[in-house]
Amino acid sequence: MSADRPAAGGRPGAASGSPARRRPADVQAAGRAAPGVARPPADRAPAGRAGARAVPGLSLPGRKAAPRGSARRGAARLPQRLREAWDRPLTAYYVILGAGLLITVLGLVMVYSASQIVALQNGLPSTFYFRKQLLAVAIGAVLLWAAARLPVKLHRALAYPLLLGAVFLMVLVQVPGIGQTVNGNTNWISIGGPFQLQPSEFGKLALAMWGADLLARKGDKNLLVQWKHLLVPLVPVAVLLLGLIMLGGDMGTAMILTAVLFGMLWLAGAPTRLFSGVLAGAAALGALAIGTNSNRMSRLHCIAATDPDHGCWQAVHGIYALASGGWFGSGLGASVEKWGELPEPHTDFIFAVTGEELGLAGTLSVLALFAALGYAGIRVAGRTEDPFVRFAAGGVTTWITVQAVINIGAVLGLLPIAGVPLPLFSYGGSAILPTMFAIGLLISFARSEPAARAALAVRGRKRRTNPLTGAVRRTMRRHAGRRPSGER
Repeated sequence: MSADRPAAGGRPGAASGSPARRRPADVQAAGRAAPGVARPPADRAPAGRAGARAVPGLSLPGRKAAPRGSARRGAARLPQRLREAWDRPLTAYYVILGAGLLITVLGLVMVYSASQIVALQNGLPSTFYFRKQLLAVAIGAVLLWAAARLPVKLHRALAYPLLLGAVFLMVLVQVPGIGQTVNGNTNWISIGGPFQLQPSEFGKLALAMWGADLLARKGDKNLLVQWKHLLVPLVPVAVLLLGLIMLGGDMGTAMILTAVLFGMLWLAGAPTRLFSGVLAGAAALGALAIGTNSNRMSRLHCIAATDPDHGCWQAVHGIYALASGGWFGSGLGASVEKWGELPEPHTDFIFAVTGEELGLAGTLSVLALFAALGYAGIRVAGRTEDPFVRFAAGGVTTWITVQAVINIGAVLGLLPIAGVPLPLFSYGGSAILPTMFAIGLLISFARSEPAARAALAVRGRKRRTNPLTGAVRRTMRRHAGRRPSGER
């Protein structure tokens, strides 16, 4: 009999010559299934046995099962999660606050880097412009906090005084001996020492707030359906501000003020024919202002210029700065163009220095922050039921977004150089003060939404009644009142 054949009358697997494979009788009995009792699956091995096979869907003790397709399901749910996060009541509030502060802080860093050489060339300390900008940001932070805490009714009450003050200061600019001329534009007032004020920057904020209050009051009386109530007195007052600005030669600020006017008319529901007519009139006046001024015509010819020897030195060297930055830039403070080659590196063309030192990553970050700020402002204007909030938020968002587009478009060579600063980023106290107040205005509007107010109230109650915080405070008081062990 061969060794691998079973014995006579035996079972397969119980050969007489292999005692290690014999099973005791009690194990064999236990292995038989009793009637009515379900046997466990044959492929489910006991936990911990060597060579146990992994069963799909079964997690063994001590081993974490990896769910199949979890990454795919998470990626599929990502758009829904983003929509849910964006629909939260406080999202616009946090986005406006965070984007505004990040742009301001990054602007401070770039002003410090871009203005050192200019200050030394003018015989000033290297931190001269940075210290002035830091002071303006500190004052602007106070204005931002005050605007964010003021109620909407008080903002409406400030609209008329702000407009009258802006018009008065802009008239003073045209008085001989009071107005100051900078880079060919007479739009400045000296307020003592090295400090100057540009009233036209405050005219943008004044038009947005006053126009919003005017349209809201007319909307409450159902007067906006008539074109004369829609245009008068909004358009005449805007034309007055534009005329005072154009007397000083500041075409860039006039373009932004015009954009604010059109944005508010669009939100007010101006008919297409009326809107198109006003737009055509503004375009005709703009073409006349550009065609009758050789300096503006030369700037128009510098769009997409490649030769710096034909009056396009600034535009071409701005492109040089962006092109030499690469993906991640040459490093903070390592710009070459700011060493006298690029005019106005800390004001109008600070975005070019940012591209040279921080590269494409830095410029895209700035663009993303402005996009987030603009989108949050649109959300505030679209979700509110208060007409004043809708018009004011739309006007402020239009102002900041259009000004950023004009500045960045000029640096990229896509638009003519308009001489306007990058909001919250470029050097200039007169520009940053009303802009930071406008950011505080948007924050106040975002906080005034009913859902946002309820969320802030619930968060405040949770903070006051947090049991963990209360326990920590009680423990600290108890330990503070206990005498040290070594004290006698």
